[in-house]
Amino acid sequence: MGATFDDSKADLMQRAEQRLAENFTETRWTTRQKLALTCRALFDRGHDSGLAGQITARAEAPGTYYTQRLGLGFDEITDDNLLVVDEDLAVIEGEGMANPANRFHSWIYRARPDVRCIVHTHPFHVAALSMLETPLIVSHMDTTPLYDDCAFLPIWPGVPVGNEEGEIISAALGQKKAILLAHHGQIVVGTSVEEACSLAVLIERAAALQLAAMAAGTIKELPKQLARQAHDWTLLPRRSAANFAYYARRALAGHPDAITQ
Repeated sequence: MGATFDDSKADLMQRAEQRLAENFTETRWTTRQKLALTCRALFDRGHDSGLAGQITARAEAPGTYYTQRLGLGFDEITDDNLLVVDEDLAVIEGEGMANPANRFHSWIYRARPDVRCIVHTHPFHVAALSMLETPLIVSHMDTTPLYDDCAFLPIWPGVPVGNEEGEIISAALGQKKAILLAHHGQIVVGTSVEEACSLAVLIERAAALQLAAMAAGTIKELPKQLARQAHDWTLLPRRSAANFAYYARRALAGHPDAITQ
């Protein structure tokens, strides 16, 4: 006979959160490895756009971060070919150069001490939605981690290699987890690589759902209180860890060369 059928939803959620903490502990991956796996996982989900886009994570020394070498696609990134750069994009470790567009990452990291990882990509559906100069609408349960947490920059400031673009983008992002950039793409920021990877997967799915729904009719809003509850529940760090563990397994199955050590 079940013993929990009279429990409240709040009690069940609290119990589930405790079990998540017990069952999904810190992964064995290093930051370098998690970043390489994120590049491969997002490549498999349509986030590649030639050499466009950057995926970065804070490195150990203050004011430094990991990024991919310019000239390599997401499907070529390994844990040992990542660069470590400073805020000026000078290479501290590794060979080659960083993408000059990484400059706005430096601005975001400086403005947001809570951010540990940034994913900026131009996936197909996000890019298509950005061409409409329309904000992201979150109206499905699966994408509620982005509910009321995705900013919108309606004006394209040009190629983001200058400090002006860094200032504009970091200001428009504010304290949100994500931003849709008109005529450009998306940025998600995470308190961990796991969270950023999970949100990057979701924002492309959210854009695809929005475009399909807009073609069929008028999108209906989610109930605000329930959507906020879902946002907080689905953004639990252990849920991000569980999501990432799955993405990492899939990435390694298809790209065993991503991890060299």
